[in-house]
Amino acid sequence: MLVTLSIRNLAVVEAVDVHFFKGFHVLSGETGAGKSIIIDALGLIAGGRGSADLVRYGCDKAEMEALFELPANHPVWSTLEQQGIKANAEEHLLIRRELTVQGKSSSRINGQMVNLTMLREVGEQLVNIHGQHEHQSLLRADRHLALLDTFGDTVIGPVKALYRERYNAFVKAEKEVRELQSSSQKAYQLLDMYRFQLEEIAAAELKLGEDELLAEERVKLSHSEKMMDGISGAYELLNGRGGLDVINDVLSRLNDVQNYDSKSLQPIAEQIQSAFYQLEDAAFQLRSYREDIEFNPGKLYEVEQRLNQITGLQRKYGDSIEQILEYYSRIEQETDLLENKDERLEQLIANRDQLLADLLEIAEELTEAREICAEELAEQVEQELKDLQMERTSLKVRIDAIEDPRGYEYKGLRVRPTKQGIDNAEFLISPNPGEPLRPLGKIASGGELSRIMLAMKSIFARHDQIPVLIFDEVDTGVSGRAAQSIAEKLYRLSSVCQVFSITHLPQVACMADHQYLIEKNVYDGRTMTQIEGLTEEGRVKELARMLGGVEITEKTLHHAQEMLNLAEGKKA
Repeated sequence: MLVTLSIRNLAVVEAVDVHFFKGFHVLSGETGAGKSIIIDALGLIAGGRGSADLVRYGCDKAEMEALFELPANHPVWSTLEQQGIKANAEEHLLIRRELTVQGKSSSRINGQMVNLTMLREVGEQLVNIHGQHEHQSLLRADRHLALLDTFGDTVIGPVKALYRERYNAFVKAEKEVRELQSSSQKAYQLLDMYRFQLEEIAAAELKLGEDELLAEERVKLSHSEKMMDGISGAYELLNGRGGLDVINDVLSRLNDVQNYDSKSLQPIAEQIQSAFYQLEDAAFQLRSYREDIEFNPGKLYEVEQRLNQITGLQRKYGDSIEQILEYYSRIEQETDLLENKDERLEQLIANRDQLLADLLEIAEELTEAREICAEELAEQVEQELKDLQMERTSLKVRIDAIEDPRGYEYKGLRVRPTKQGIDNAEFLISPNPGEPLRPLGKIASGGELSRIMLAMKSIFARHDQIPVLIFDEVDTGVSGRAAQSIAEKLYRLSSVCQVFSITHLPQVACMADHQYLIEKNVYDGRTMTQIEGLTEEGRVKELARMLGGVEITEKTLHHAQEMLNLAEGKKA
C-alpha cells in the first residue's frame, strides 16, 4: 500500500506531506481546489510523462516522493531485481521523481537512478489510476479483447503464448513466400548477371595472396638492370683487392705478432677472423643473387597484365582477392537458389501451409479458451452490476473471427490471423429485460458506463495484484441509490487493495475509512493547495458542506452525522 506521499512545488502545491492507511480513502474539496494535483503527483511517481508547466511558478523544480509497503510475494520485487535495483521485501520501497523548469526529469527507486521506462515498468505494478472519463475506453471495441485476456490470463495466457510462437514462425514463412513470388522478373535479371560474374571470376583462377606476390615480382623485374649493377659492384668490392684480401692481410700481420701478447691480441684476431668468414659468406650470396637476376621484359608484361586483371576485378567485386572470393561464394549460392526457384517456392509454400494449419489449430483452442472466460467474465460483471443497482442488466462478450477477403480459409470464412489470434471481442449490453444486446456506446448512459467500469475494475483488482487503485470522480453522472451503491462497491473493493477516490458525492465520502480535505488558499499573494486528514468532527463539517453548499446549518450537520452513522453501520 501507499504509506506516505510528499509533494514539493508542484503546480499550486508548495509543500504537502500526507500519510495514508489501509482501506478506502476519499479526497474531497471545492472544485478547483487542486484535488487532481494529488492524482497527477501519483501519476508522475508511476512513470507518467511530466512537463515543465507542472513546476510551481518561481521554483527551480518540483519534487515528489512516495513510500510503499508491499508483501514479499508482490511481483514488483522480481521486476526490481531484473532491473538491478537493490530492494528488500522486508523494507519499504521509496520512489522519488523530480521535474525541472527546463523540462528535465529524473527518477530514483530506493536511491538508485532509473530511466522513465524502468520507472513506468515498476509504477504500473503499484498504482492504477482511473479518470472520470476513462469509462470512454469501454466504448472502444478494440480494447475489449485485451480486457478479456487480462481477466482470463491463467486460462488464456498459456494458449496465447503458444499461439504467438507459432504465429511468428508462420509470419516468417509467409514473408519468404511473398518475397520469392514477387521477385520473379528481377530474379531472371539477377540470374543472368550472376552467371556472367561467376564466369568472369572463375576464369581468373584467383589465389589468395597472389596480388601481393605479383606486386613484389613486378618491382624486381622493373629494376633488374639497376639491381644487377648494384649487386655486381658490391660483390667486386668485397671479393677484390679492396675487400676480403685486405682483411686477409690484416690477419696475416696479427699472426706474426700474436705470440708476443696472445692474451690481448688473440681475441682481436678471432673477432677479425669471424668477420672475414661472414663477409666471405655474404660475397658468395651476392654472387648467387646476381646470377638469379632476370632480364625478362616479356615476363614483366605478363605480371603487369595479371595485376591489371586483378585490379579490374577488385573494382567490381571487392577490395581484395579474399573479398572477391567471398562474393563469388555468396552469389554462387544465390544463383543456385534462383535456378531452383520454382522448387524452392513449392517447398516454402508447403512449409507455410503446414505452419498455417498448426496456427489455425491453436487459434481455435485460443478462441475456445476465450469463450469460456467470456462467459465467466459476463457472469461476474452482471453480479457486480446487481450490487450497483443495475440488477436487470445483461452483458455478453461476443467473440467473432476477424474476416478478411484476402485472408485464409477457415470453417467457411476467410480469416486474417494477428498477433492476438483470429478473434474480435466486443462487450454487448442490455440494460432492461426484453431489449436486445447492443454495443455499450449505443445503450449505456454516462452513469451506467461509470458503474460498468467500476464493476470491471472490481473484478480485475482480484487478478492484477496492483496495491493502489485510484478513482478520479468515477461517480460522475450518478446520484441517489446508484451513488450509494458505488460507495459501497468502492468500500468492498478496499478489502482487496488500497482505494482512493476523488468525489463530490457525500454518499461516497461517508463510506470512506479515511477522508482528506483539499483546500486552496492565498497566503502573501500566492495561491497554495493544502491537504488535511479529517477527524470525525471535520468529516461531519465537510459532509455538511457537500450536502448543503456554502451555508452549513444545524440540519445539514445533523444529516451529515446521520450519514456517517449509517455508513458505519453498513460497513459493520
